[in-house]
Amino acid sequence: KGVNMCGIAGVLSFRKEPISTLSIKKMIDSIKHRGPDAEGIYVEDFFGVGHRRLSILDLTNAAHQPMISKDKNYVLSYNGEIYNFQELRLELESLGYVFRSNSDTEVVLNSYIEWKEECLNKFNGMFAFSVWNKKEKRLFLARDRYGIKPLYYYNDNKKFIFASEQKAILTQKINRDIDLETVCEYFTFQNIFTNKTMFKNIKILEPGHYLYVDLNKFETNITQYWDFYFYDEKSDRSE
Repeated sequence: KGVNMCGIAGVLSFRKEPISTLSIKKMIDSIKHRGPDAEGIYVEDFFGVGHRRLSILDLTNAAHQPMISKDKNYVLSYNGEIYNFQELRLELESLGYVFRSNSDTEVVLNSYIEWKEECLNKFNGMFAFSVWNKKEKRLFLARDRYGIKPLYYYNDNKKFIFASEQKAILTQKINRDIDLETVCEYFTFQNIFTNKTMFKNIKILEPGHYLYVDLNKFETNITQYWDFYFYDEKSDRSE
């Protein structure tokens, strides 16, 4: 258990069709190997999210996921490890937050509540997570700077699906058309250098990016919050 795996998966219906608990369970069952210790499912009308847990920092049920905020408005499903979570916890406690667990999961949740997407610049670690805002009907997804933790998503304007692995997305009824350009890219370089996958409608959330899905506006927005920075202020040396 030296590496924090865990797995997340969820579905949001643009048509506001009810999401079944069974469909979310199928998704997280397909990635059971990522988190053999526990599973959790949250379903609310047209949104559902699941989590497979590998317990490391807090082994109690207080760190169970999906984790719901104290005011019941935010729902977090998180995979990763925040190395500076204890410092962030102290900062949040000074702002009035009260913690129920000793996990970095709760720090991630409260950090998002306090700072929204700006919390990503405070995190030192590896992560992929989703936060559902019940009141605003907005879904937030984020991935760490180097893409250590995987995160895939599918969007056909009928439903938005996301997961730690493609196999979880493939448990749903989706368009499975093959992206031939990506196949050519893979056979040419033995790798894929873009946000594409072998399936046309399944994409990779790129490292250093976050994504918002707004159900009221029926739109999806992706933003890059970090990039490599190579400028050296001491570069005035001669050759």
